[in-house]
Amino acid sequence: MHTLPYLVAVYIFLTGCYGLATSRNLVHAIGCLAVCQSATYVLLLAVGYRDGATAPVFSDIRPGSRPVVDPVVQALTLTDIVVGATVTALLLALVLQIAKRHGTVDPDELRELRG
Repeated sequence: MHTLPYLVAVYIFLTGCYGLATSRNLVHAIGCLAVCQSATYVLLLAVGYRDGATAPVFSDIRPGSRPVVDPVVQALTLTDIVVGATVTALLLALVLQIAKRHGTVDPDELRELRG
């Protein structure tokens, strides 16, 4: 089992978390959150990868004659991409409303929102 994809996923995730922790702008924070989300794509594809396997299309070969990759993991990755894009769009719409109402996207200047 190769560890490089897992290390890449950890690196991408930690890079996004660092950007999220040091962000001084809500739009930048949402971008960093999207980077953290992309680490899950790499992780899911690394879990479903099989060395020497082909696509799970059985039109020209007999089932079981050669190894294939797991199609469930590919479907989960596509679902993860769609959910990530939806969450990013929703958060950007919320930041747009915050910018319209408060005139800033700096989290420290949003004192009215503190409880």
